[in-house]
Amino acid sequence: MIYPFKDKSPAIDSSVYIADYTTISGDVTIGPESSIWFNTVIRGDVSPTIIGRKVNIQDLCCLHQSPQFPLILEDEVTIGHQVTLHSCTVKKGALVGMGSIILDGAEIGEGAFVGAGSLVPPGKKIPPNTLAFGSPAKVIRELTDDDREDMERIVREYAEKGQFYKSIQK
Repeated sequence: MIYPFKDKSPAIDSSVYIADYTTISGDVTIGPESSIWFNTVIRGDVSPTIIGRKVNIQDLCCLHQSPQFPLILEDEVTIGHQVTLHSCTVKKGALVGMGSIILDGAEIGEGAFVGAGSLVPPGKKIPPNTLAFGSPAKVIRELTDDDREDMERIVREYAEKGQFYKSIQK
C-alpha cells in the first residue's frame, strides 16, 4: 500500500518494482530500476527517505527516520532481508547484510559491506570498500575484487528480478 502522510506523498519512478504487502508512506522518493520486496515498510512520516537508482530492499525490511535526520540510500545499494535502517546514509554500491541494524547518523561508505546480523551504532562511519561485521560493527578487512564482483552481481540480478516480477504483476 502507498499512503500520503499529511502533505507528502511517495514519489516512485514508474520502473520500480514494489512487491505485495509492502507499505510506503509520506516523504519517500524511489529512483529508477529499484525494487522493494515483500513485507517491507518504508515510512517517510518524520523526515525524508531518499532511495536511489537500482537499489534493492529485500523482504521484511523496516526503514524510518528521526526528526532532522533523513534516510539516504545512494545508487546500486543492496539492503538484505530483515534489515532495519534508521536515519542513516548508505553510499553508492554498498551492501547491508541480512538482519543488520544501522542507526541514526551512521554512514556506510561507498562499496562497503556490512556483514549479516551487524549493529552499526549511531554516528559510526564504515569506511569505503571495507567489510565490517559484529555488534557493534568493526572493520574486518578491505574488500577483494571477488567481493566487489559478487556485490555487483546481486545489484544486477535484483534489478532483473524486479523487472521480471513487475512484468507479471497484475
